[in-house]
Amino acid sequence: MDTIRIRSLAKRYAGKRAVDGFDMTVPQGSIYGFVGKNGAGKSTVMKMIAGLATPNSGEITLFGNVTAGTAPVLGGVQRVGALIENPGLLPHMSAFDTMMAQALALGVADPKPVCRDLLDQVGLGDTGRKKTGGFSLGMKQRLGLALALIGGPDLLLLDEPLNGLDPEGARTMRNYLVRLNQQRGITIVVSSHVLDQLERMCTHYGVIANGHMVREMTAEQVQAECGDSLTVRTADTATALAVLEDRLPANPANPVRFAAEPDGSITLSGGFDTAMVSRILNETNQTILELSAKSRDMEDYFVTLMEDARTEGSR
Repeated sequence: MDTIRIRSLAKRYAGKRAVDGFDMTVPQGSIYGFVGKNGAGKSTVMKMIAGLATPNSGEITLFGNVTAGTAPVLGGVQRVGALIENPGLLPHMSAFDTMMAQALALGVADPKPVCRDLLDQVGLGDTGRKKTGGFSLGMKQRLGLALALIGGPDLLLLDEPLNGLDPEGARTMRNYLVRLNQQRGITIVVSSHVLDQLERMCTHYGVIANGHMVREMTAEQVQAECGDSLTVRTADTATALAVLEDRLPANPANPVRFAAEPDGSITLSGGFDTAMVSRILNETNQTILELSAKSRDMEDYFVTLMEDARTEGSR
C-alpha cells in the first residue's frame, strides 16, 4: 500500500495557482526526497497532506483514507507528524515544556519520559531551562523534529529539516532519520536543498517545478541516469551505432543505453566499458573522432529536470 497518493491536486492563493494538476505517490516505508526550487510548491503540498491547508480540488489518500475537496478524513491526518517551514515555538518556554504542552494536547500517556527520550534522541536533552527564544536555528530544527515525533506518527513530513545544521549536525540528523525509517518503519517525506544529504538516505524522489510534478523515480533510477556516460563521435555515426548495439555484450542487470545526439555524436550510459567500446570501433575500422567519458552529479540532473519543465511550461 502507498502511504500517500495524490491525484490532480490544486491550490490557489489570491487567485494564483501555487499547485496545479499535481500527482504524487509515496510508497509505504520509503524515504521520499521532495526536490524543487524555492516557490515551486513543496511547502504548499506538505501543508495540504498534513491537513494544514485545504486544496481547491483534487484528491489526497493517506493510509487508504481519502481527503477530497473541503472534507478531510482525520483518521489519516492524525497519523502524520510534520515540520513544515519553521517550527511553532513559544520563545519563553523551555524545550521540555514545549514538548510537554504538545504531548498533553495530543493525549500522550505518561508524557514526561516520552518527551525526555525524544529530546535526548535529537540532541537536546541537556538544554535544561534554557528558553527556546535563545536557541540557534539548528536547535530549533531539532526541537521541531522532536515535536513532530510526539504521538508516534507513521508518516513524517519534513520541510528543510537540515537548515541551520553544521555538517556534523546534518549527518547526525540524517542518520537519525534513517534509523526511524528502518527500525520503526516510519515513511518520511523530506525536502532539502542539501542534495548530497538526500542522496545518502532517500529511496525515492519526486521533482516539482511550477506547482507540477515533473517526475518521480527510485534512487536506483536516479543513480543510473546520473552515472558515467561516454560520448562517441565517429566519421559514420549510423554505422558506429549499429556496430556497438550489435557487438557490445548484453548485461540485463545494468544494460547499456544508446542515444543519438543532434550534434552527430552517440551517448552511452549504463553498464558500458570504455576500453571495449574503443576496441570494437577499431576492429570494425570506424574512424574515432572523439571518445570521452564524463560523470553527472545529482544536482545537475535535478536542475536540468526543473529547467526543462519550466521551459515547457512557458511555451
